[in-house]
Amino acid sequence: MWFKTVIMFSLYFVPYFLMVTGVVTYVPLMLAFAIIMGIGVAGIGLAVMHDANHGSYSRSSRVNKILGYSINLIGGHYFNWQVQHNTLHHTFTNIDGHDEDIDSRGFMRFSPHAPYKKMHRLQFIYAWFLYGLMTFSWVIKKDFKQLIRYEKKGFLAMRKKKFRPELFKLIAWKLFYYTYMLVIPMLVLHVSWWQILIGFAIIHYTGGLILALVFQPAHVVEHLDFPLPDNSGNMENDWAVHQLYTTSNFAPKSFLLTWYVGGLNFQVEHHLFPTICHIHYRKISAIVKQTAEEFNYPYHSYPTFVQAIASHTRMLIKFGKKPRVAV
Repeated sequence: MWFKTVIMFSLYFVPYFLMVTGVVTYVPLMLAFAIIMGIGVAGIGLAVMHDANHGSYSRSSRVNKILGYSINLIGGHYFNWQVQHNTLHHTFTNIDGHDEDIDSRGFMRFSPHAPYKKMHRLQFIYAWFLYGLMTFSWVIKKDFKQLIRYEKKGFLAMRKKKFRPELFKLIAWKLFYYTYMLVIPMLVLHVSWWQILIGFAIIHYTGGLILALVFQPAHVVEHLDFPLPDNSGNMENDWAVHQLYTTSNFAPKSFLLTWYVGGLNFQVEHHLFPTICHIHYRKISAIVKQTAEEFNYPYHSYPTFVQAIASHTRMLIKFGKKPRVAV
């Protein structure tokens, strides 16, 4: 994990320092460095921050907290991520209205229970463009909207936090991020401001696209369920069984992919054991699969990444069709 952490942070920060210190000034090479930084953004998020915020990176809670804050270094926000991902997504996986990972605020339709719009007919085409904007949303507005929404829903109070101090922290971290990612480069680099903005856009588009392509094939693919609670607010299955019905693995034999994405291609194992470090998922998967089959529960897994993306595409087409009105 430490070796991987050094690699991921190096992918992000080494190109940055080579540029701002004037070692690299050739613009095409700087743009290539922006792509590498984007790969680093996704790598930090998937293979370092993600485990740390689940408390599974280290036995030390202090180490987990420090590395959990790495999301703030790449434009996100520590508190919001924990609420959206750890609390909502892992508890209410694929439940419309509760799992924010399948709520795109109307631009996309990831659930058969989500409101339908005519634009969704083309979502299998424009989805790939929107996916690249994921981290842009963090940087510009999403974190602020989320913090306000979580205050209204009582999530801050549940975690014994107050809105104003958290808002101050959010603003402070955003200013720090804007300063080192935009202001400093504009002051020291001998390129136009618009070229810096293009580089910034490339970083985020690369990182956002990679993140989306890892998370979407885990929950929005064929054969998975999108259950709703009954009239009493209860779910049909208990939490662990629910994860088996709503989660899928992909490319389990790809060691390189597993290494880079922080084991999130073993999404089933991650959802069942989020506090176990991802380096153990491959071995755990054999036990989970055997146990699921023993109790006649599904164990979803696509042999390759391409097959998982193809299945996700078919789901985009399916959810893009106007729902039939029950007679």
